[in-house]
Amino acid sequence: MSDISALWEAESIAVIGASERPGALGRKPLDYLLRYGYKGRILPVNPRSPEILGVPAYPSVKDAPGPVDLALIMVSAERVAGAVDDCVAAGVKLAVIASSGFAETGEEGARLQDEIVAKARAGGLRIIGPNCIGAVGYENRVLATFSPLFGAESVPFEPGTLAFVSQSGALGFGAASLALERGLRPGWVVSTGNDADVTALEVLRELAAVPEVTGLLGYLEDTPDIGTLRELAGSGKPVALLKSGRTEAGGRAAASHTGALATDDRVLDAALRGLGIVRVDDIDELLDVARVFESDRRPTGNRVAVVTTSGGSGILAADAVEAHGLELSALEPRSKEALAEIVPAFGAIDNPVDITATVLSDPSLFDRSLDVLIADDTVDIIVAAFCVMAGPDVEKAVNALSRAAEKGGKPILVARTGADFLAPDAPRDLREAGLPEYPTPARALRAAAALWEVSRPRTLPDAPRPGTVPGPGAEATEPELKRLLAEAGITVPKGRIAEDAEDAVRAVAEVGGTAVLKAVVPGLLHKTEAGGVEIGVTAATAPEVHARLAALGGEVLVEELIDQDGEGVELIVGVHTTDLGPVLTAGLGGIFTEVLDDVGHRLLPLAPGEGAALLSGLRGARILGGARGRAAVDVEAAADLLHKVGELVQDWPAGFALDLNPVRVLPRGAVVLDAALGHTVSEEAGR
Repeated sequence: MSDISALWEAESIAVIGASERPGALGRKPLDYLLRYGYKGRILPVNPRSPEILGVPAYPSVKDAPGPVDLALIMVSAERVAGAVDDCVAAGVKLAVIASSGFAETGEEGARLQDEIVAKARAGGLRIIGPNCIGAVGYENRVLATFSPLFGAESVPFEPGTLAFVSQSGALGFGAASLALERGLRPGWVVSTGNDADVTALEVLRELAAVPEVTGLLGYLEDTPDIGTLRELAGSGKPVALLKSGRTEAGGRAAASHTGALATDDRVLDAALRGLGIVRVDDIDELLDVARVFESDRRPTGNRVAVVTTSGGSGILAADAVEAHGLELSALEPRSKEALAEIVPAFGAIDNPVDITATVLSDPSLFDRSLDVLIADDTVDIIVAAFCVMAGPDVEKAVNALSRAAEKGGKPILVARTGADFLAPDAPRDLREAGLPEYPTPARALRAAAALWEVSRPRTLPDAPRPGTVPGPGAEATEPELKRLLAEAGITVPKGRIAEDAEDAVRAVAEVGGTAVLKAVVPGLLHKTEAGGVEIGVTAATAPEVHARLAALGGEVLVEELIDQDGEGVELIVGVHTTDLGPVLTAGLGGIFTEVLDDVGHRLLPLAPGEGAALLSGLRGARILGGARGRAAVDVEAAADLLHKVGELVQDWPAGFALDLNPVRVLPRGAVVLDAALGHTVSEEAGR
């Protein structure tokens, strides 16, 4: 048993602050442990009572017979430090601090919290909380909690396979109660409160190692640790997270274009998507995903077949397939031939397959149609949608679906649009058959998309190789950055600094006779708006342009003019550092970067093929392929550039924001036309 797993495996639990007074929080855990049949040792701690609820009590946890696997601290905030000292002295390895009055109350509470955590760590004691409701492990009936959920007259207490971990105790146990109401069966519910020591992600990682767990669900308020996220994703267990704070601008926005576009929330979305962790937006969606996580059936692809008794449900399902990034299977020709022999003439054999309400008089339609879809190699997931079927008709449909699932092993999700009173036993029968059920096609397809998200194969990033290009100085100019880019094998325009007007004439000739002149002024990121860029400069106009740009207070860069025929496409490419690590951003760029806002984000390092995947996921990806008669550009070169940029910055110190905008992608090759270095807002604030 690890320290954290004591939350669900503890063989002895001390309740510090135990009370016999009705309604007292210190009484509830004792009530629950006794009521639900906890088999381990219960150790109430109260210096004024030799016995509580018939259980011998002790003045201190130090006086209780050891070992003590888990301590539940339920005393006022000012007494918690003493309780922690006692736990350390008694050799307790894990304590749940239910008490409030810490970081959630302000600076003084935060100081007290830090002192207690430091004291605990020095003594080898891990802390859950403070300000949390505790934890429940159903299999071993470990109820180290005061949640009112377990004080209800009738609470289902059948151990399940889902694990819920929440920073918010009230929300976590509230979600658990809704899960129970919907027929889901949690096996573990843990709240972590202020996450002062053990975090919600650490608990999820620990639960991922429990063989019986089939799905991990979490509610987070703090920015998650990327290392723990990666370990969680690598566990092989499906994970769904509800992370609050989507509407906040983000505390780490960068001063460059890239930072302005890559908000913390977008970065987290990209990180979770890359790791195969599902992000949901509310409790309903979390529970819908939980339902599909109860089954051990996994798809091998994202192609969906819909079989329905209602044309309307089929249309809604088809819409939802596309909306959630799935694919409606075209079905094999032999499948359509077989379905033509089964489905009534007024039905439909093209996916969605509409077997019509005739199924009420001929229940075999479901069996026969499902057999065809199960055998079709173009089908990875089946969604069965039916409406307002009652009693025996639903039972027949459930039996057919259950038989099909057993035959083919493919996941089958059910959209049953109709009130429970039409078929009171249907939810139980579907659950027992391992068939996730939803009230609408859209919700079934959202769950199917989540199932594919956690099932699809992923290529892990290569281990970072030793960096070959050192990081730039804090005030690195465009020419200095382009030198680093060129050393990393990234194409930049031919050019150099012109010392004076006469030298500018010579430089223009060196780069081909027509050039771009730029003002190189430290801190000037947006040169175009400041009048610091002149395109199409010739030897005749070079002296006047050089004089005007030099007047801006810096040097003048002369570069060859790239893509004079206008066949290329402009991208923005950049990297900035976040709490999750360095993030690469790429998308349609140029002067309208913020207006178009068509970018994708990836955590570094990139996995093989990830650069191409980022570009293909842009809304404007078709522009790269040659939309509206334009020449297609070299997407392979653009993707290669993304990987080279990722390798270039891997050893750069945190706090930078590299902005390459525009990057011109040509019919052959890709060239970085402009490069700037900024710093994240937090870095600037610390200067």
